[in-house]
Amino acid sequence: MTVGDNIRKYREAQNISKEDLALKARLGVTTLESYESNERVPELDTILKISTVLDIPASELMEFEDENDTNIDYELEKLIQEIGVKSSKLILKKARDFSEQDVLKAMNLLYELNQQKK
Repeated sequence: MTVGDNIRKYREAQNISKEDLALKARLGVTTLESYESNERVPELDTILKISTVLDIPASELMEFEDENDTNIDYELEKLIQEIGVKSSKLILKKARDFSEQDVLKAMNLLYELNQQKK
């Protein structure tokens, strides 16, 4: 399942309309629809807003299920290739020392720093 599939699944499970979720997460309905239809992928801060409204951990929205695939997923493999195996190992080893909440805070901080550079 993609992030968009997960958003739709949890929204529907809680009987929340697209309009209500969009309003509470401060998104446009069209934007939310583009996420749920997998036309766009939400930024981390948007995932955090949506997860807060749905009252679920952000990791639930970012979790991908592929029961038939026991190999590393394509996106992760591509990221490892882009940043290198050594950097990937270092990041992952350090990440396991932190809680999920700490990792999300760090990712949000990095996102904000990157936005300030632009």
